Amino acid sequence: MQCRFCDNTNVKRFLELGEMPLANAFLTGDEVNDIKEPRFPLDVFFCDDCGLVQIGHVVPPQDIFKDYIYFSSTSDAVHKHAQYLAQSFKERFKLHDGSFVVEVASNDGCVLNYFKNLNVNILGVEPAENIAKVAVDSGIETYIDFFNEDNARTIKEKYGSADVILARHVFAHVPEIHSFMRGLKLLLSTNGVIAIEAPYLVDFIEKAEFDTIYHEHLSYLSLRPMSKLFKKYGMEIFDVEHFDIHGGSLIYFISNEGTHKVSPKVGQYVENEIQKGFDDVDIYYDFAGKTSHIKTKLMELLQQLKHDGHSIAAYGAPAKGNTLLNYCGISTDIVDYIVDKSKYKQGLYTPGTHIPVYSTERLLEDMPDYTLLLAWNFADEILGQQKLYREKGGKFIIPIPDIKVV
Repeated sequence: MQCRFCDNTNVKRFLELGEMPLANAFLTGDEVNDIKEPRFPLDVFFCDDCGLVQIGHVVPPQDIFKDYIYFSSTSDAVHKHAQYLAQSFKERFKLHDGSFVVEVASNDGCVLNYFKNLNVNILGVEPAENIAKVAVDSGIETYIDFFNEDNARTIKEKYGSADVILARHVFAHVPEIHSFMRGLKLLLSTNGVIAIEAPYLVDFIEKAEFDTIYHEHLSYLSLRPMSKLFKKYGMEIFDVEHFDIHGGSLIYFISNEGTHKVSPKVGQYVENEIQKGFDDVDIYYDFAGKTSHIKTKLMELLQQLKHDGHSIAAYGAPAKGNTLLNYCGISTDIVDYIVDKSKYKQGLYTPGTHIPVYSTERLLEDMPDYTLLLAWNFADEILGQQKLYREKGGKFIIPIPDIKVV
């Protein structure tokens, strides 16, 4: 295979998770009984040339995103983060009434709504028609399509150049990255800023976040390969900002070369990645070993609890949860059901493992002895929301980065 960023073939496979269904392809009751789910290989590679970590098999984006089930607005943490982004961008980049902010993969408009409250001009770009409709109905103007060079040109002709292009948790999902890059370059104003937020490879490896691997996530990003990629297009990363959200994420602030002063943090982050060995495949082989260890220990714990007669449910039905469930082989023989806040997932069944999803109220009604926290990246938020369940004796199992019962 060729590297997605640099086109070189010097890539090494370091992890095989097996054949997996699409992580967000939840099923109805009829589908569980009637259809054979497609499965695709989920192998992860490291490029020795540019340093990009990436999966090998690409599922066409329209098969994943045209009818999507993840809605940003269901998470309190995302709302809080969005509010911070809007306010900090306003102050840092001097946004005003005439500014134009474009969000790529704008989902249900949750983040853009906070920018709209600043009285700037906004536009969302979202390929999932069902989700875009929710955004439009809430007053967020949305261009419904995948972002690429062609529709960037269309947007620029209709609306003008963008002062800020925000791309949260989408850059890693793009198979044709070079068309996406040309679109960013084309749409960006001369002194504009691109802000790309994505899970950070250092957190991903150090916290053994193997469940973040699924077919939507084609690339696992760090500063070194990102810097090389943007340099090809006459752009540069001039600053970075780290957040705890989604298990540890980095925002890359990018501009046309020479238009913004480059922060010392950029060089410091690159140096840190090299010192920790992220430019060498050995650290990724170690990660594969940790992944296997977590699977073994988690299954030992769950099987012992079932053997002892305990009831087990799960909390959260995120895509990452479905990687963990399928990789570990956890089905209804271990987990009775899953609860989730999203009404769009309630009443459905998880891909591959076919565990039913109910509303979060079910947890207090049934009081299962243990609840496997699949949405562990929102652990603080969820543990706070489920205080009564815990006070009544319910315990949560947090699987990553270290298995613990709280």
